[in-house]
Amino acid sequence: MPNDPTIRYEPADPDGLVVAALAGELDLDRADDVRDSLAAAAAVPGCRYLRIDVSDLGFIDSYGLGALVSARNSAAAKGVTLTLAEPSPPVRKAIEVTGLGHVFGL
Repeated sequence: MPNDPTIRYEPADPDGLVVAALAGELDLDRADDVRDSLAAAAAVPGCRYLRIDVSDLGFIDSYGLGALVSARNSAAAKGVTLTLAEPSPPVRKAIEVTGLGHVFGL
């Protein structure tokens, strides 16, 4: 799982928790890469929980939300629970407007 300016990973802990942190903007330009990266993280042996810290995400559009939903579905198919943590105001607003809070454990 390569680190880049948009997403960073912490190694899995003994309970199978992997923490990913998103920063910057999650929009059309980055959505596919982030989706694929999160899906790959969920597929790593030993990963049981994938928590995505979105506190430093300053912007998210519908493509970004779609990428997170797709990553959540890919994770669920592998038996991995994906949740969002500490949503920034723009992320919280986008999730509230779309009604996706329950999907991400918020």
